[in-house]
Amino acid sequence: MIRRNPAERAHIAMFSIATPGHVNPSLEVIRELVTRGNRVTYAIPPAFADQVAETGAEPKLWNSTLPTEDDPEAWGTELIDHVEPFLTDAVQALPQLIEAYQGDRPDLVLYDITAYPARILAHRWGVPIMQLSPCMVAWEGYDEEVGKPLFEPLKQTTRGRSFFDTFAGWIADNGMDLDVESFMGRPDRCLVLIPEVMQPNADRVDRSVYTFVGACRPRPGKPDEWQRPPGDDKVLLVSLGSTFTKQPGFYRECIKAFGDLPGWHTVMSIGRHVDPAELGDIPDRVKVHPWVPQQAILQQADAFITHAGAGGSQEGLGTATPMVAVPQAVDQFDNARMLENLGVARHIPLADATAERLREAVVSLAGDPVVARRLCAIQAQMAAEGGTRRAADLIEAQLRPE
Repeated sequence: MIRRNPAERAHIAMFSIATPGHVNPSLEVIRELVTRGNRVTYAIPPAFADQVAETGAEPKLWNSTLPTEDDPEAWGTELIDHVEPFLTDAVQALPQLIEAYQGDRPDLVLYDITAYPARILAHRWGVPIMQLSPCMVAWEGYDEEVGKPLFEPLKQTTRGRSFFDTFAGWIADNGMDLDVESFMGRPDRCLVLIPEVMQPNADRVDRSVYTFVGACRPRPGKPDEWQRPPGDDKVLLVSLGSTFTKQPGFYRECIKAFGDLPGWHTVMSIGRHVDPAELGDIPDRVKVHPWVPQQAILQQADAFITHAGAGGSQEGLGTATPMVAVPQAVDQFDNARMLENLGVARHIPLADATAERLREAVVSLAGDPVVARRLCAIQAQMAAEGGTRRAADLIEAQLRPE
């Protein structure tokens, strides 16, 4: 705990990377902390500076080497391709962050799961640290069930050995006595920013370390942010998120499935990597956009075709919208299976996402009263988890005198 003068504003420092799935989950928590009178700095690359500043936090800028949304294929296809860039980025970011916080030591460090320098800095400064996880967390037995099968084969490769040796050396050089797996995946304290129903083996999660506060989503938008078209009985939203959106063939299947479906209006978000001209003739019942106000639409939608990212899955559950999950990468496959196991979604692999299967899944889910009841129950459970306010309460508790 930090002992400080009650008249002084606490300085809370948040660290993340410039990726929507890692920044967006924390923004409402940051806004709440600022509203309560705390001084919050947010270490982030320039691409997200405006979003951070809009919360009232002060951006502390640093330059990243991670692939951007403009080139998602730069992440490669193998496990090592997905883990190496974070370490490379962390090593080059640390000196930048030391300089950015020179003479401005915070009272508390918050960090996203990918913000490795934050753990080093908190150790150097001797201040408490709390992780904000935007996705599932480890459970008792995770190392044996998931970690070792995943990483042991990697350690037998040349690139894998180099990665672990470099990472271990960086940790030791910065004065910390932790192995690589513990540094990456075993936080001292963590707030989990997902609904507990989306956590595998939730009954085996250590509650002395992890607290589920649920989705910390923005408040509902203005009523005029998106209007349901008059005359259409049902609304379908199609979105593959913000990164893995270069799927013109999939969008053409959606147009084929829903372009002539009576009584349905389809809103399709295709991102920046697909030209609408690639999609052929687009019927009046289908509206195509590079970006849409997703939460505002979901508040009025009857079905949602999603990539099952953490954010989209939570918004679907939070608005009690039946989902068809078509995962693209990383944790989306696990999320898709979780949603299907909850009985509120249908999981369709991308290769199987034909017009016929998509149409059948959407129509059957949207008309199923059992699915509707399950979604309403989950929605109520999520509301009880506390969300933004509970997260802010628990963060501020770290600042109170013992």
